[in-house]
Amino acid sequence: MKTIYCIGELLIDFVAEKQGNDLSKADEFTKKAGGAPANVACAISKLGGNSRFVGCVGRDPFGTFLLNILEENKVDISLAQRSKHFTTLAFVSLAEDGERDFVFSRGADKKLTYDSGVKNGFNGNMVHFGAATALLGGKLEDAYNRYFFDALTKESFISFDPNFRGDLWKGEEEIFVKKCRSFIEKSHLCKFSMEEAQLLSGEDDIEKACDLMHDLGAQIITVTLGGEGTLISTPNLKTTVPSIHVKPVDTTGAGDAFIGCLLYQISTLSKPEVILENSDQLLDMIKKANVAGAVTTTNYGAIPSLPTLDEVENRLS
Repeated sequence: MKTIYCIGELLIDFVAEKQGNDLSKADEFTKKAGGAPANVACAISKLGGNSRFVGCVGRDPFGTFLLNILEENKVDISLAQRSKHFTTLAFVSLAEDGERDFVFSRGADKKLTYDSGVKNGFNGNMVHFGAATALLGGKLEDAYNRYFFDALTKESFISFDPNFRGDLWKGEEEIFVKKCRSFIEKSHLCKFSMEEAQLLSGEDDIEKACDLMHDLGAQIITVTLGGEGTLISTPNLKTTVPSIHVKPVDTTGAGDAFIGCLLYQISTLSKPEVILENSDQLLDMIKKANVAGAVTTTNYGAIPSLPTLDEVENRLS
């Protein structure tokens, strides 16, 4: 089984209670562990895979809380860094259908520094790049880009999820698109929401959006469609794989559970890149990943809601 390195932010989600999706009216918040790459790392390990987290938190109680959560979920945190800057916070509001909005207070996540020793583990393994805050400049973006170069030179299987957050890119969406495209060009697997696929391609039609990003270089593209399932696109395949029916209460982490489950399955292959050549196996993997994402929406908080492999397989039986 391959080890999957998950690079990016680990932060506190303060989830607003008892007010729907209007943060201006919120006066009660519940503390949850968050950050898309960290969620993915936990999703992988909870399914039985091997994940390592690369990111930075503060030397404060919140940073300690977050690292403890990852350890409890059997994620290797030996490459995590700590900074004198305060741990990054996200304030999250939830609508009745489970959809959410974010406001960020950034701190230690942007202080990740490049460690040249990390690349020694990339060879023959997999690297997942989650980009919610990673492309906003500073030390984190520098480290992120250098790790991407390392993953390329070590011939790792590369996964990319842009994790677009409108609050972080207001008025600078074109910069976000330009930065993401260099990752799309070289990644084996790209995971997008419908909004991200449209933004990054400039196409409203999702199939045309996928074709454009294949032209850039992306090999496998998944576009998550909420309750409708997932569009899977390769140069030789384009179809929508339906999901199971659930009543969502919190969609935070659903996409991370999906991509984590897909990466876990790919990590069990002796040569992950060959999945591109086996459409039936890839479709089966997407079906299972859809279940993981759906199950995650049925409870509050991303990491506590992530399913085990038995829970996913029970839903499929």
